[in-house]
Amino acid sequence: MNARHHHAVYVISVFAEIAGVHPQTLRNYERSGLLRPQRTSGGSRRFSDADLAALRRIQELTNDGVNLEGVKRIMALEAEVARLRDEVAALNDEVRASVAATHRHYRRDLVPVSNTIAIFLDAQRRGRGNPGGAT
Repeated sequence: MNARHHHAVYVISVFAEIAGVHPQTLRNYERSGLLRPQRTSGGSRRFSDADLAALRRIQELTNDGVNLEGVKRIMALEAEVARLRDEVAALNDEVRASVAATHRHYRRDLVPVSNTIAIFLDAQRRGRGNPGGAT
């Protein structure tokens, strides 16, 4: 999310109008812990685009018949899933980088098979090799 998405700019009356809800509904959602608007030094609420996205999700869930406690749990789980997805993606990146580094390390240390066979056969022809273990 970009910085603007979290930049709290809307006062409650403007935010309520944009969202199509009564300001008291927003206060209730805040009391329930569903919305967390920022506060100015004077204590006024300021809402962001992220708050608007959260409000849209609240409305979607309540329109589907979920009560506010259910909405709270669903949104907490959705946030946890998003966090875990980010964590898994970061771990996948780490693993890929580690595997690539290991492969680069092995490539430096390994002699190509074709060269190894040529050295082995050359040594065998000169009589220095004893591949079968018998003389």
